[in-house]
Amino acid sequence: MRLRHIDRIKAIAVLFMVEVHTAAIVPPNGVTVGHPAAFIAASFGGMAAPLFVTISGWGMYGSARRRISGGVGVSEITRWIAPRVLILCICQLMVNLLLNIDRGGRFEWHTPGVLTLLAIGAILSPIIAMLSRNQRVAGLLIFSISPLIIGDYAQPEMGWFERVGSSGASEWFSRLIWNGTYPIFPWIFYILLGTILYDLRSSKGAREMGIIFGLIATSVTIAVSLVEGTAWALTSGDAILTFFPASMPFLIVSGTMVALAMRILEGMEESGGAPFYGDRLAFLEPAGRLSLTIYVAHFAVLGIVAFIMQGEPRLPLIPAFAVTIIHTIIWVPLSVWHDRFIPNFSLERMIRVLQSER
Repeated sequence: MRLRHIDRIKAIAVLFMVEVHTAAIVPPNGVTVGHPAAFIAASFGGMAAPLFVTISGWGMYGSARRRISGGVGVSEITRWIAPRVLILCICQLMVNLLLNIDRGGRFEWHTPGVLTLLAIGAILSPIIAMLSRNQRVAGLLIFSISPLIIGDYAQPEMGWFERVGSSGASEWFSRLIWNGTYPIFPWIFYILLGTILYDLRSSKGAREMGIIFGLIATSVTIAVSLVEGTAWALTSGDAILTFFPASMPFLIVSGTMVALAMRILEGMEESGGAPFYGDRLAFLEPAGRLSLTIYVAHFAVLGIVAFIMQGEPRLPLIPAFAVTIIHTIIWVPLSVWHDRFIPNFSLERMIRVLQSER
């Protein structure tokens, strides 16, 4: 039985992804990193991938644990994992080709990305499911400090196009492991966070206590920013919170916000009641069930836009804002329409069919 608040969280995560990617392809004229509009867009973007990866870790861990506790063998586990890994890797390649640098996009065709990370998470999920909660908490702590351990290997001075490019196998694996867009170190942190939140579904008090500690830590990062006169959050550069590469404060703050968002949207559903806002947020659920399909499909749209806009001047603020909002919101009614008329036509359905046929 699907939990409705999980589908809603998945919908919000993928819509945040659509928003930040659209804003990157259609940036408004005259808006700098210090502009309030840029900060708002970056805030949504900063939450998109952590939400996306955490909720994926939540789901993969739950599925793996149910299979292992049910006594299924290695062949059954492989039959469950292999189609997911295959589709995720193919989808990553599709995304890279749809928004390729050669056509005005942002990716090299062979770049590891967030779907590659999820494929690694799927491969690791049976192992993670066999670890105790204490072992996973220890892993979470290790990955949370991994930005400090990695240090210069993350190459914070790298620009975007360096981070998505690689000249050989050695650099490709470096991008996958520690200095790409979504490297294993430290981004497995969010998959482990998802597993712990799954374990604590019936322990609201423990989750809420963790959120309180996280909010205190978030307040500390803001205080440090004010005292030191350093930017609190930037996509990259000299700031307390950075996304590329992900800094330790970013992991803590974004992880706290993910746990808070999940707790709010859960409402009373885990205890047999209704999710937050009852049926009034039900319109989000079809998009949550199509999160992978929407993720890939929106890059097809953005690839066309990027190709058309090559060499063209930036749009003014209001038209750029309108394009971003419309392209983000349109996926909600499209998902409702899909759910009603063609529910079996999706990447999610393809994964399930492959899993049942192997």
